[in-house]
Amino acid sequence: MKLIYRQMLSFFLVICTLMVILTTAYIQVTNTTLYHQAWDQLTTDSDTLMMDAIQYDFSNSELNGLKMQTLTDNAQLLSRQNVHFAIYTPDKKVTFSSNGFRPTLTKKDWQMVKDGTTIHKRLDSAPFRYNNSAREMTEVIRPYIYHHRLVAVVATGTYVSTIVQNRRRILLNMFECIALAAAVTLLISYFLSRQMTKRIEKMQKAANQIARGNYDIHLETPSKDELDDLGRDFNKMADSLQASQNEIARQEERQQKFMADAAHEMRTPLTTINGLLEGLAYDAIPEEDEKHSIQLMQADTQRLIRLVNNTLDSEKLRTNQLTLSRKVFNGADELHNLADQLREKATKSGDVIKMDSPKVVRVYADYDRFVQILFNITQNAIQFTDHGTITLAASREPHGALFSVQDTGIGMTKDQVANIWDRFYKVDRSRMNTQYGESGIGLSIVKQLVDLHGGKVTVDSKHGVGSKFTVYFPDRDYAPQNKTTDQED
Repeated sequence: MKLIYRQMLSFFLVICTLMVILTTAYIQVTNTTLYHQAWDQLTTDSDTLMMDAIQYDFSNSELNGLKMQTLTDNAQLLSRQNVHFAIYTPDKKVTFSSNGFRPTLTKKDWQMVKDGTTIHKRLDSAPFRYNNSAREMTEVIRPYIYHHRLVAVVATGTYVSTIVQNRRRILLNMFECIALAAAVTLLISYFLSRQMTKRIEKMQKAANQIARGNYDIHLETPSKDELDDLGRDFNKMADSLQASQNEIARQEERQQKFMADAAHEMRTPLTTINGLLEGLAYDAIPEEDEKHSIQLMQADTQRLIRLVNNTLDSEKLRTNQLTLSRKVFNGADELHNLADQLREKATKSGDVIKMDSPKVVRVYADYDRFVQILFNITQNAIQFTDHGTITLAASREPHGALFSVQDTGIGMTKDQVANIWDRFYKVDRSRMNTQYGESGIGLSIVKQLVDLHGGKVTVDSKHGVGSKFTVYFPDRDYAPQNKTTDQED
């Protein structure tokens, strides 16, 4: 069954259930009200009869009789209204009966009337026969007491059928109203259900568009109900999918460029190595140049190893497979070692490496990854600095250690700074074939390794002036411990 019909059925069942409950209650109330109205009218008729017909001697407190003609006239008048009555003396004798109306009073009834209680009977067990037909009656038996003495008992009754007819007319009118209300309910439920299903159909069409790869789609959400909340979440999902799709396309484009660059970088050293090996194999290289040829092959081999290692590290970080082995050590010593290791490379570019660090700077990190982070940043500074200064600094912070690498190189624009942490991004493609290579993933690895340590890396750069990379490593108590093994200090 379609949703619109289920919703209409739900609305209709709820309304019908409510109508049934209200109708049942209304029937009960109406029935009771009609009987009470009849009893009130019979009581009024009884009081009027006694006021008109009784002859009571107040001086002697005795009943002198009833005005029979008055009773007869009232009986004829009341019979036209389907009301009959009978008058009893205190000794249970009938002194007047309207059209043979003589209800039977039980001992309990007489006891109650002697106590001054008016009796209301909804249905007499003995039907009243009038015009050769038996008719059920509802009755009021009312005592009349003067000076604490029971002087008469008047039983008045009317046909139950009269009450039933009145009730039937009321119920008929009510059922007509219910039928009209049911029709209106169906129309309203159809309208409400249609409004809701239209919005769901829009979501369905939008979902089909997304399934076909069209993420540039948004739903209108003017109100604040649950469906519009769902629509807003749907829009967020579409935006997220669009952003993911754009990012995937961007990464694929960069990866393709990276693969082309990596193939180009690998081809050059491999060609060099192959040529030198062939020269050595066929004694085409003079003996005095053999040592230099071996050094060239070693340099190109290291270049290939660095490229492969960076690629493997990037993949491990991307798939969350890298585990840190952290310990506390003196980061200043490693910074000095790093400066000594790269000073020769810096000199070839005309750069000067300076140190600004105390002798001891305790840092809590994975030793190998710490060296890798600062090595990549420093090598990056050397690559983009010609005849400049590279300053390596370290200091202690309240809850960690701070390291920085500052250069006076080409610097970066704001757009370049925003993208340098992305995989395969190259700031200056003209330098990708430098001596130290540039795969486009070194800084991406740096960012992921620092995040894995629970630290923070920032860059402050100005185009044409230089850049400053700052890395913060938190202490043991402030660093995340997931996927980590600690070593003794």
